[in-house]
Amino acid sequence: MATLGKTPDQVRQDIDTFEKGFPPLRIVRAATVGDGIKQFIPSEQSRLGHYYDQKVSELDCVKFVPASGAATRMFQFLFDFLTAYNPDQTPLKDYLSRPEHGDVLRFYKGLGDFPFTNAIRKHIRETFPDFKTWSKGHRFYCMVQVMLLDSGLNFGVMPKGLIPFHKYNKYATTAFEEQLYEAAHYVAKGKDLQVHFTFSEDHAALFKEVFDRIKTRLKRANRRTVHISYSFQKSTTQTLAVTEDNKPFRDEQQQLLFRPAGHGALIENLNEIDADVVFIKNIDNVTAQDLVPEMAVQKKMLAGHLLEIQDRVFHYLKQIQHEPKLIDITAIHGFLWNTFGIKDAPSSPEELFELLHRPIRVCGVVANTGAPGGGPFWVDNAQGRSTLQILEASQFDQNSSRQMDILQQATHFNPVDLVCGMRNHRGEKYDLMAYRDPSMGFITNKSYLGQSAKALELPGLWNGAMAKWHTVFVEVPLQTFNPVKTVNDLLDKPHRPLA
Repeated sequence: MATLGKTPDQVRQDIDTFEKGFPPLRIVRAATVGDGIKQFIPSEQSRLGHYYDQKVSELDCVKFVPASGAATRMFQFLFDFLTAYNPDQTPLKDYLSRPEHGDVLRFYKGLGDFPFTNAIRKHIRETFPDFKTWSKGHRFYCMVQVMLLDSGLNFGVMPKGLIPFHKYNKYATTAFEEQLYEAAHYVAKGKDLQVHFTFSEDHAALFKEVFDRIKTRLKRANRRTVHISYSFQKSTTQTLAVTEDNKPFRDEQQQLLFRPAGHGALIENLNEIDADVVFIKNIDNVTAQDLVPEMAVQKKMLAGHLLEIQDRVFHYLKQIQHEPKLIDITAIHGFLWNTFGIKDAPSSPEELFELLHRPIRVCGVVANTGAPGGGPFWVDNAQGRSTLQILEASQFDQNSSRQMDILQQATHFNPVDLVCGMRNHRGEKYDLMAYRDPSMGFITNKSYLGQSAKALELPGLWNGAMAKWHTVFVEVPLQTFNPVKTVNDLLDKPHRPLA
Protein backbone atom coordinates (compact mmCIF):
# COMPACT_ATOMS: atom_id res chain seq x y z
CA MET A 1 0.00 0.00 0.00
CA ALA A 2 2.77 2.41 0.90
CA THR A 3 4.59 1.73 -2.37
CA LEU A 4 1.49 2.66 -4.34
CA GLY A 5 0.75 5.68 -2.17
CA LYS A 6 -2.53 4.24 -0.91
CA THR A 7 -3.88 4.34 2.63
CA PRO A 8 -5.51 1.47 4.54
CA ASP A 9 -8.77 3.40 4.56
CA GLN A 10 -8.76 3.58 0.74
CA VAL A 11 -8.17 -0.16 0.53
CA ARG A 12 -10.97 -0.86 3.02
CA GLN A 13 -13.20 1.28 0.81
CA ASP A 14 -12.36 -0.99 -2.14
CA ILE A 15 -13.47 -4.01 -0.09
CA ASP A 16 -16.68 -2.22 0.92
CA THR A 17 -17.40 -1.53 -2.75
CA PHE A 18 -16.97 -5.21 -3.64
CA GLU A 19 -19.35 -6.18 -0.82
CA LYS A 20 -22.02 -3.58 -1.58
CA GLY A 21 -21.62 -3.42 -5.35
CA PHE A 22 -22.53 -0.40 -7.45
CA PRO A 23 -26.10 0.89 -7.50
CA PRO A 24 -28.01 -0.03 -10.68
CA LEU A 25 -28.25 2.67 -13.31
CA ARG A 26 -31.64 4.13 -14.14
CA ILE A 27 -31.34 3.71 -17.90
CA VAL A 28 -34.29 5.32 -19.68
CA ARG A 29 -33.75 4.67 -23.40
CA ALA A 30 -31.20 4.62 -26.18
CA ALA A 31 -30.29 7.97 -27.69
CA THR A 32 -31.29 8.14 -31.36
CA VAL A 33 -31.16 10.69 -34.16
CA GLY A 34 -33.54 13.47 -33.16
CA ASP A 35 -33.63 12.24 -29.56
CA GLY A 36 -30.16 12.93 -28.20
CA ILE A 37 -28.11 12.53 -31.41
CA LYS A 38 -27.71 15.41 -33.86
CA GLN A 39 -27.19 15.16 -37.60
CA PHE A 40 -25.65 17.98 -39.62
CA ILE A 41 -26.05 18.34 -43.38
CA PRO A 42 -22.83 19.01 -45.36
CA SER A 43 -23.37 22.79 -45.45
CA GLU A 44 -23.71 22.88 -41.64
CA GLN A 45 -20.64 20.70 -41.24
CA SER A 46 -18.70 23.09 -43.44
CA ARG A 47 -19.93 26.13 -41.51
CA LEU A 48 -18.99 24.62 -38.14
CA GLY A 49 -15.57 23.56 -39.42
CA HIS A 50 -14.96 27.06 -40.76
CA TYR A 51 -15.96 28.53 -37.40
CA TYR A 52 -13.38 26.35 -35.67
CA ASP A 53 -10.73 27.38 -38.22
CA GLN A 54 -11.47 31.04 -37.43
CA LYS A 55 -11.12 30.48 -33.69
CA VAL A 56 -8.25 27.99 -33.42
CA SER A 57 -5.49 30.62 -33.49
CA GLU A 58 -6.90 32.05 -30.24
CA LEU A 59 -7.10 28.68 -28.48
CA ASP A 60 -4.79 26.27 -26.72
CA CYS A 61 -5.62 22.90 -28.27
CA VAL A 62 -4.22 19.50 -27.30
CA LYS A 63 -4.79 16.01 -28.63
CA PHE A 64 -5.01 13.43 -25.81
CA VAL A 65 -4.24 9.84 -26.80
CA PRO A 66 -4.54 6.91 -24.34
CA ALA A 67 -1.64 4.70 -25.48
CA SER A 68 -0.67 2.46 -22.58
CA GLY A 69 -2.10 -0.78 -23.94
CA ALA A 70 0.06 -3.67 -25.11
CA ALA A 71 -0.61 -5.34 -28.48
CA THR A 72 -1.15 -8.82 -27.00
CA ARG A 73 -4.88 -9.07 -27.82
CA MET A 74 -4.22 -7.81 -31.33
CA PHE A 75 -2.32 -11.06 -31.99
CA GLN A 76 -4.35 -13.44 -29.81
CA PHE A 77 -5.39 -15.79 -32.62
CA LEU A 78 -1.73 -16.13 -33.64
CA PHE A 79 -0.69 -16.98 -30.07
CA ASP A 80 -3.43 -19.63 -30.19
CA PHE A 81 -1.93 -20.87 -33.47
CA LEU A 82 1.51 -21.28 -31.87
CA THR A 83 -0.06 -23.35 -29.11
CA ALA A 84 -2.32 -25.48 -31.30
CA TYR A 85 -0.28 -26.13 -34.43
CA ASN A 86 2.54 -28.67 -34.75
CA PRO A 87 4.25 -28.45 -38.17
CA ASP A 88 5.75 -31.92 -37.67
CA GLN A 89 2.31 -33.50 -37.43
CA THR A 90 -0.08 -31.51 -39.64
CA PRO A 91 0.45 -30.02 -43.12
CA LEU A 92 -0.21 -26.29 -43.04
CA LYS A 93 -2.75 -26.61 -45.84
CA ASP A 94 -4.88 -28.98 -43.74
CA TYR A 95 -4.75 -26.71 -40.70
CA LEU A 96 -5.73 -23.60 -42.68
CA SER A 97 -8.61 -25.38 -44.42
CA ARG A 98 -10.59 -25.73 -41.21
CA PRO A 99 -13.36 -23.07 -40.83
CA GLU A 100 -12.38 -22.25 -37.25
CA HIS A 101 -8.94 -21.14 -38.45
CA GLY A 102 -10.23 -18.46 -40.81
CA ASP A 103 -8.33 -15.66 -39.03
CA VAL A 104 -5.03 -17.52 -39.45
CA LEU A 105 -5.81 -18.20 -43.12
CA ARG A 106 -6.51 -14.51 -43.78
CA PHE A 107 -3.28 -13.54 -42.05
CA TYR A 108 -1.33 -16.12 -44.07
CA LYS A 109 -2.80 -14.97 -47.39
CA GLY A 110 -2.15 -11.31 -46.51
CA LEU A 111 1.45 -11.76 -45.36
CA GLY A 112 2.88 -9.79 -48.26
CA ASP A 113 0.71 -6.77 -47.46
CA PHE A 114 1.59 -6.21 -43.80
CA PRO A 115 3.99 -3.34 -43.08
CA PHE A 116 6.20 -5.48 -40.81
CA THR A 117 6.69 -8.50 -43.09
CA ASN A 118 10.03 -7.26 -44.45
CA ALA A 119 11.35 -6.90 -40.88
CA ILE A 120 10.31 -10.51 -40.16
CA ARG A 121 12.05 -11.73 -43.31
CA LYS A 122 15.20 -9.74 -42.53
CA HIS A 123 15.40 -11.30 -39.06
CA ILE A 124 14.90 -14.77 -40.53
CA ARG A 125 17.62 -14.27 -43.17
CA GLU A 126 20.07 -13.26 -40.45
CA THR A 127 19.09 -16.07 -38.06
CA PHE A 128 18.03 -19.10 -40.15
CA PRO A 129 20.18 -19.45 -43.30
CA ASP A 130 18.48 -22.72 -44.35
CA PHE A 131 14.94 -21.32 -43.91
CA LYS A 132 14.01 -21.78 -47.58
CA THR A 133 14.55 -25.53 -47.35
CA TRP A 134 11.88 -25.96 -44.65
CA SER A 135 8.30 -27.06 -45.22
CA LYS A 136 5.58 -24.41 -45.56
CA GLY A 137 4.29 -25.27 -42.09
CA HIS A 138 7.71 -24.85 -40.47
CA ARG A 139 8.34 -21.59 -42.36
CA PHE A 140 5.03 -20.02 -41.40
CA TYR A 141 5.29 -21.21 -37.79
CA CYS A 142 8.76 -19.65 -37.59
CA MET A 143 7.53 -16.35 -39.06
CA VAL A 144 4.80 -16.08 -36.41
CA GLN A 145 7.31 -16.88 -33.68
CA VAL A 146 9.74 -14.24 -34.97
CA MET A 147 6.96 -11.66 -35.06
CA LEU A 148 5.55 -12.31 -31.58
CA LEU A 149 8.26 -13.67 -29.28
CA ASP A 150 11.14 -11.98 -27.50
CA SER A 151 13.65 -13.99 -29.54
CA GLY A 152 12.42 -11.99 -32.56
CA LEU A 153 10.53 -8.69 -32.96
CA ASN A 154 8.59 -9.22 -29.70
CA PHE A 155 5.37 -7.66 -31.02
CA GLY A 156 3.36 -9.78 -28.57
CA VAL A 157 4.26 -7.51 -25.65
CA MET A 158 5.08 -4.29 -27.50
CA PRO A 159 2.83 -1.28 -26.95
CA LYS A 160 0.13 -1.23 -29.59
CA GLY A 161 1.13 2.28 -30.60
CA LEU A 162 4.55 1.07 -31.77
CA ILE A 163 3.38 -1.78 -34.01
CA PRO A 164 3.86 -0.86 -37.71
CA PHE A 165 0.36 -0.15 -39.09
CA HIS A 166 0.81 1.32 -42.57
CA LYS A 167 3.23 0.64 -45.44
CA TYR A 168 4.30 3.49 -47.71
CA ASN A 169 6.77 3.42 -50.60
CA LYS A 170 9.90 4.09 -48.56
CA TYR A 171 8.91 3.43 -44.96
CA ALA A 172 6.31 1.98 -42.59
CA THR A 173 4.52 4.00 -39.91
CA THR A 174 3.27 3.09 -36.45
CA ALA A 175 -0.05 4.14 -34.94
CA PHE A 176 1.99 6.57 -32.81
CA GLU A 177 3.35 8.32 -35.90
CA GLU A 178 -0.03 8.39 -37.62
CA GLN A 179 -1.63 10.05 -34.58
CA LEU A 180 1.02 12.77 -34.76
CA TYR A 181 0.58 13.20 -38.51
CA GLU A 182 -3.19 13.39 -38.19
CA ALA A 183 -3.13 15.92 -35.34
CA ALA A 184 -1.57 18.55 -37.60
CA HIS A 185 -4.78 18.64 -39.64
CA TYR A 186 -6.97 19.93 -36.81
CA VAL A 187 -5.05 20.58 -33.57
CA ALA A 188 -2.21 22.81 -34.77
CA LYS A 189 -1.93 26.39 -33.64
CA GLY A 190 0.41 28.23 -35.99
CA LYS A 191 3.68 26.33 -36.24
CA ASP A 192 3.20 24.34 -33.03
CA LEU A 193 1.37 21.09 -32.39
CA GLN A 194 0.61 19.73 -28.91
CA VAL A 195 -0.09 16.02 -28.41
CA HIS A 196 -0.28 14.25 -25.05
CA PHE A 197 0.04 10.46 -24.68
CA THR A 198 -0.61 8.29 -21.66
CA PHE A 199 2.12 5.65 -21.81
CA SER A 200 2.88 2.68 -19.62
CA GLU A 201 5.97 3.64 -17.67
CA ASP A 202 7.72 0.55 -19.03
CA HIS A 203 7.20 1.75 -22.60
CA ALA A 204 8.16 5.43 -22.31
CA ALA A 205 11.77 4.92 -23.46
CA LEU A 206 10.57 3.02 -26.55
CA PHE A 207 8.22 5.83 -27.56
CA LYS A 208 10.98 8.43 -27.06
CA GLU A 209 13.34 6.38 -29.20
CA VAL A 210 10.78 6.12 -32.02
CA PHE A 211 9.96 9.83 -31.82
CA ASP A 212 13.62 10.77 -32.17
CA ARG A 213 13.76 8.61 -35.29
CA ILE A 214 10.66 10.06 -36.99
CA LYS A 215 10.51 13.71 -35.89
CA THR A 216 12.37 15.01 -38.96
CA ARG A 217 9.98 13.15 -41.27
CA LEU A 218 7.00 14.46 -39.29
CA LYS A 219 8.17 18.06 -39.45
CA ARG A 220 8.64 17.76 -43.19
CA ALA A 221 5.15 16.24 -43.60
CA ASN A 222 3.33 18.49 -41.12
CA ARG A 223 5.35 21.68 -41.61
CA ARG A 224 5.04 22.18 -37.89
CA THR A 225 7.00 21.52 -34.74
CA VAL A 226 5.50 18.63 -32.82
CA HIS A 227 5.55 18.97 -29.05
CA ILE A 228 4.89 15.72 -27.20
CA SER A 229 4.01 15.46 -23.55
CA TYR A 230 3.20 12.24 -21.74
CA SER A 231 2.05 10.89 -18.42
CA PHE A 232 1.62 7.55 -16.69
CA GLN A 233 -1.44 6.10 -15.04
CA LYS A 234 -1.01 7.00 -11.39
CA SER A 235 -0.17 4.15 -9.03
CA THR A 236 -2.62 5.53 -6.47
CA THR A 237 -5.48 4.67 -8.85
CA GLN A 238 -4.76 0.94 -8.67
CA THR A 239 -7.42 -1.02 -6.81
CA LEU A 240 -7.35 -4.10 -4.63
CA ALA A 241 -8.26 -7.47 -6.12
CA VAL A 242 -10.40 -9.80 -4.01
CA THR A 243 -11.40 -13.46 -3.96
CA GLU A 244 -14.85 -14.71 -4.87
CA ASP A 245 -15.96 -14.16 -1.25
CA ASN A 246 -14.57 -10.60 -1.19
CA LYS A 247 -11.46 -11.34 0.87
CA PRO A 248 -8.23 -9.55 -0.10
CA PHE A 249 -6.48 -11.52 -2.84
CA ARG A 250 -2.85 -12.37 -2.14
CA ASP A 251 -0.22 -13.32 -4.69
CA GLU A 252 2.33 -16.14 -4.47
CA GLN A 253 4.42 -14.05 -2.06
CA GLN A 254 1.33 -13.46 0.09
CA GLN A 255 1.32 -9.79 -0.87
CA LEU A 256 -1.93 -7.94 -1.55
CA LEU A 257 -2.68 -7.90 -5.27
CA PHE A 258 -3.45 -4.50 -6.79
CA ARG A 259 -4.52 -4.01 -10.40
CA PRO A 260 -4.80 -1.03 -12.78
CA ALA A 261 -8.31 0.38 -12.45
CA GLY A 262 -9.13 0.71 -16.17
CA HIS A 263 -9.07 3.77 -18.39
CA GLY A 264 -11.21 5.66 -15.88
CA ALA A 265 -8.00 6.26 -13.93
CA LEU A 266 -6.89 8.55 -16.77
CA ILE A 267 -9.31 11.29 -15.71
CA GLU A 268 -6.52 12.38 -13.36
CA ASN A 269 -4.12 12.60 -16.31
CA LEU A 270 -6.65 14.54 -18.37
CA ASN A 271 -7.24 16.85 -15.42
CA GLU A 272 -3.60 17.94 -15.60
CA ILE A 273 -3.92 19.13 -19.22
CA ASP A 274 -4.18 22.94 -19.30
CA ALA A 275 -5.93 23.77 -22.57
CA ASP A 276 -9.09 25.31 -23.96
CA VAL A 277 -9.97 22.35 -26.17
CA VAL A 278 -8.84 18.73 -25.93
CA PHE A 279 -9.44 16.13 -28.64
CA ILE A 280 -9.53 12.54 -27.31
CA LYS A 281 -8.87 9.58 -29.57
CA ASN A 282 -7.67 6.01 -28.94
CA ILE A 283 -4.18 5.10 -30.17
CA ASP A 284 -5.35 2.37 -32.58
CA ASN A 285 -8.00 4.45 -34.38
CA VAL A 286 -6.02 5.82 -37.32
CA THR A 287 -6.21 5.78 -41.11
CA ALA A 288 -3.74 5.86 -43.95
CA GLN A 289 -2.57 9.41 -44.59
CA ASP A 290 -4.46 9.94 -47.86
CA LEU A 291 -7.74 9.63 -45.91
CA VAL A 292 -6.78 12.01 -43.09
CA PRO A 293 -7.99 15.30 -44.68
CA GLU A 294 -11.51 13.86 -45.11
CA MET A 295 -11.53 12.64 -41.50
CA ALA A 296 -10.23 16.00 -40.21
CA VAL A 297 -13.33 17.72 -41.62
CA GLN A 298 -15.42 15.80 -39.09
CA LYS A 299 -13.08 16.66 -36.21
CA LYS A 300 -13.31 20.37 -37.02
CA MET A 301 -17.09 20.10 -37.28
CA LEU A 302 -17.29 18.62 -33.76
CA ALA A 303 -14.94 21.29 -32.41
CA GLY A 304 -16.87 24.10 -34.11
CA HIS A 305 -20.10 22.86 -32.57
CA LEU A 306 -18.43 22.75 -29.14
CA LEU A 307 -17.25 26.36 -29.51
CA GLU A 308 -20.70 27.59 -30.57
CA ILE A 309 -22.30 25.90 -27.57
CA GLN A 310 -19.65 27.34 -25.25
CA ASP A 311 -20.28 30.82 -26.65
CA ARG A 312 -23.89 30.62 -25.52
CA VAL A 313 -23.08 29.02 -22.16
CA PHE A 314 -20.36 31.59 -21.39
CA HIS A 315 -22.71 34.44 -22.36
CA TYR A 316 -25.36 33.18 -19.93
CA LEU A 317 -22.84 32.59 -17.12
CA LYS A 318 -21.41 36.11 -17.44
CA GLN A 319 -24.89 37.60 -17.54
CA ILE A 320 -25.99 35.70 -14.42
CA GLN A 321 -22.82 36.86 -12.65
CA HIS A 322 -22.82 40.50 -13.65
CA GLU A 323 -26.36 41.39 -14.81
CA PRO A 324 -28.73 38.94 -13.11
CA LYS A 325 -31.74 41.22 -13.61
CA LEU A 326 -31.33 41.05 -17.39
CA ILE A 327 -31.31 37.28 -17.76
CA ASP A 328 -34.03 35.70 -19.86
CA ILE A 329 -34.85 32.51 -17.96
CA THR A 330 -37.17 31.27 -20.70
CA ALA A 331 -34.36 31.59 -23.26
CA ILE A 332 -31.93 29.71 -20.99
CA HIS A 333 -34.47 26.95 -20.40
CA GLY A 334 -35.01 26.66 -24.15
CA PHE A 335 -31.24 26.50 -24.75
CA LEU A 336 -30.77 23.77 -22.11
CA TRP A 337 -33.59 21.72 -23.61
CA ASN A 338 -32.55 22.10 -27.25
CA THR A 339 -28.82 21.60 -26.61
CA PHE A 340 -28.53 19.09 -23.78
CA GLY A 341 -32.05 17.66 -23.50
CA ILE A 342 -32.45 19.12 -20.00
CA LYS A 343 -36.04 19.74 -19.04
CA ASP A 344 -37.45 21.03 -15.75
CA ALA A 345 -34.38 23.24 -15.31
CA PRO A 346 -34.33 25.43 -12.20
CA SER A 347 -35.35 29.07 -12.38
CA SER A 348 -33.22 30.71 -9.73
CA PRO A 349 -30.06 32.42 -11.06
CA GLU A 350 -27.90 30.57 -8.53
CA GLU A 351 -29.17 27.13 -9.55
CA LEU A 352 -28.97 28.00 -13.24
CA PHE A 353 -25.37 29.11 -12.80
CA GLU A 354 -24.49 25.83 -11.09
CA LEU A 355 -26.18 23.83 -13.86
CA LEU A 356 -24.47 25.73 -16.69
CA HIS A 357 -21.04 25.87 -15.05
CA ARG A 358 -19.53 22.53 -16.00
CA PRO A 359 -17.32 21.05 -18.72
CA ILE A 360 -18.85 20.31 -22.12
CA ARG A 361 -18.01 17.45 -24.46
CA VAL A 362 -19.16 16.92 -28.02
CA CYS A 363 -18.93 13.22 -28.92
CA GLY A 364 -18.94 11.79 -32.40
CA VAL A 365 -21.03 8.63 -32.65
CA VAL A 366 -21.29 6.22 -35.57
CA ALA A 367 -24.04 3.93 -36.77
CA ASN A 368 -24.11 0.65 -34.87
CA THR A 369 -22.52 -2.18 -36.85
CA GLY A 370 -22.41 -4.70 -34.01
CA ALA A 371 -18.85 -3.77 -33.01
CA PRO A 372 -18.16 -3.91 -29.26
CA GLY A 373 -18.05 -0.62 -27.43
CA GLY A 374 -20.05 1.91 -25.47
CA GLY A 375 -23.08 3.71 -26.81
CA PRO A 376 -25.21 6.83 -26.23
CA PHE A 377 -28.10 6.48 -23.79
CA TRP A 378 -30.45 8.57 -21.70
CA VAL A 379 -29.95 7.94 -17.97
CA ASP A 380 -31.77 9.41 -14.98
CA ASN A 381 -29.33 10.91 -12.46
CA ALA A 382 -29.71 11.06 -8.70
CA GLN A 383 -31.84 14.20 -9.04
CA GLY A 384 -34.21 12.41 -11.41
CA ARG A 385 -33.08 14.48 -14.41
CA SER A 386 -32.40 12.64 -17.67
CA THR A 387 -28.87 13.15 -18.96
CA LEU A 388 -26.96 11.83 -21.94
CA GLN A 389 -24.28 9.30 -21.07
CA ILE A 390 -21.92 6.89 -22.82
CA LEU A 391 -22.55 3.44 -21.34
CA GLU A 392 -20.74 0.13 -21.79
CA ALA A 393 -22.67 -3.12 -22.19
CA SER A 394 -21.27 -4.27 -18.83
CA GLN A 395 -23.15 -1.43 -17.11
CA PHE A 396 -26.50 -2.97 -18.05
CA ASP A 397 -28.20 -5.39 -15.68
CA GLN A 398 -28.00 -8.73 -17.50
CA ASN A 399 -30.92 -9.97 -15.39
CA SER A 400 -33.23 -7.13 -16.42
CA SER A 401 -35.11 -7.86 -19.64
CA ARG A 402 -36.07 -4.19 -19.87
CA GLN A 403 -32.47 -3.01 -19.70
CA MET A 404 -31.31 -5.62 -22.20
CA ASP A 405 -34.08 -4.49 -24.56
CA ILE A 406 -32.81 -0.91 -24.29
CA LEU A 407 -29.28 -2.09 -25.03
CA GLN A 408 -30.52 -3.90 -28.15
CA GLN A 409 -32.33 -0.75 -29.31
CA ALA A 410 -29.10 1.26 -29.55
CA THR A 411 -28.66 2.66 -33.06
CA HIS A 412 -25.16 4.15 -32.53
CA PHE A 413 -22.01 3.52 -30.58
CA ASN A 414 -19.12 5.59 -29.26
CA PRO A 415 -15.86 5.34 -31.20
CA VAL A 416 -14.00 7.45 -28.58
CA ASP A 417 -14.14 10.59 -30.71
CA LEU A 418 -14.49 13.38 -28.16
CA VAL A 419 -13.87 17.12 -28.21
CA CYS A 420 -13.79 18.59 -24.71
CA GLY A 421 -14.12 22.14 -23.43
CA MET A 422 -11.74 22.37 -20.48
CA ARG A 423 -11.96 26.01 -19.36
CA ASN A 424 -14.83 28.08 -18.02
CA HIS A 425 -16.15 31.52 -18.96
CA ARG A 426 -13.35 33.16 -16.96
CA GLY A 427 -10.65 31.16 -18.73
CA GLU A 428 -10.04 29.01 -15.65
CA LYS A 429 -9.46 25.27 -15.93
CA TYR A 430 -12.28 23.11 -14.60
CA ASP A 431 -11.39 20.65 -11.86
CA LEU A 432 -12.54 17.55 -13.70
CA MET A 433 -12.45 15.47 -10.52
CA ALA A 434 -15.54 17.35 -9.32
CA TYR A 435 -17.63 16.11 -12.26
CA ARG A 436 -17.24 12.33 -11.81
CA ASP A 437 -19.89 9.92 -10.62
CA PRO A 438 -17.99 7.42 -8.39
CA SER A 439 -21.03 5.12 -8.35
CA MET A 440 -20.59 4.26 -12.06
CA GLY A 441 -17.65 1.87 -11.61
CA PHE A 442 -17.34 -1.76 -12.69
CA ILE A 443 -16.65 -5.07 -10.96
CA THR A 444 -15.10 -7.60 -13.35
CA ASN A 445 -13.99 -11.22 -13.11
CA LYS A 446 -10.31 -11.89 -13.74
CA SER A 447 -7.86 -14.74 -13.42
CA TYR A 448 -4.48 -14.64 -11.69
CA LEU A 449 -2.17 -17.66 -12.01
CA GLY A 450 -5.18 -19.86 -12.61
CA GLN A 451 -7.15 -18.54 -9.64
CA SER A 452 -10.41 -16.58 -9.92
CA ALA A 453 -10.27 -13.00 -8.72
CA LYS A 454 -12.54 -9.98 -8.82
CA ALA A 455 -11.25 -6.60 -9.95
CA LEU A 456 -12.55 -3.10 -9.40
CA GLU A 457 -12.50 -0.60 -12.26
CA LEU A 458 -13.02 3.10 -11.77
CA PRO A 459 -15.81 4.85 -13.69
CA GLY A 460 -14.60 4.86 -17.31
CA LEU A 461 -12.87 7.92 -18.74
CA TRP A 462 -15.75 8.70 -21.11
CA ASN A 463 -18.36 6.98 -18.90
CA GLY A 464 -18.77 7.75 -15.20
CA ALA A 465 -15.63 9.90 -15.04
CA MET A 466 -17.49 12.44 -17.24
CA ALA A 467 -20.99 11.73 -15.93
CA LYS A 468 -21.63 15.29 -14.75
CA TRP A 469 -20.35 16.98 -17.91
CA HIS A 470 -22.76 18.44 -20.43
CA THR A 471 -22.83 15.95 -23.29
CA VAL A 472 -23.77 16.42 -26.94
CA PHE A 473 -23.81 13.54 -29.44
CA VAL A 474 -23.28 14.16 -33.15
CA GLU A 475 -23.41 11.50 -35.86
CA VAL A 476 -20.18 11.14 -37.84
CA PRO A 477 -19.51 8.86 -40.84
CA LEU A 478 -18.57 5.26 -40.10
CA GLN A 479 -15.39 5.67 -42.17
CA THR A 480 -13.97 7.96 -39.46
CA PHE A 481 -13.78 4.91 -37.17
CA ASN A 482 -10.99 2.50 -38.12
CA PRO A 483 -9.68 0.78 -34.98
CA VAL A 484 -7.18 -2.05 -35.20
CA LYS A 485 -8.49 -4.66 -32.79
CA THR A 486 -6.78 -7.62 -34.49
CA VAL A 487 -3.77 -7.62 -36.79
CA ASN A 488 -6.01 -8.61 -39.73
CA ASP A 489 -7.75 -5.21 -39.52
CA LEU A 490 -4.57 -3.83 -41.11
CA LEU A 491 -5.62 -5.56 -44.33
CA ASP A 492 -8.77 -3.40 -44.59
CA LYS A 493 -8.91 -0.48 -47.01
CA PRO A 494 -8.51 2.38 -44.48
CA HIS A 495 -5.10 0.92 -43.53
CA ARG A 496 -3.91 0.39 -47.11
CA PRO A 497 -2.27 3.62 -48.35
CA LEU A 498 -2.74 4.53 -51.99
CA ALA A 499 0.32 3.71 -54.08
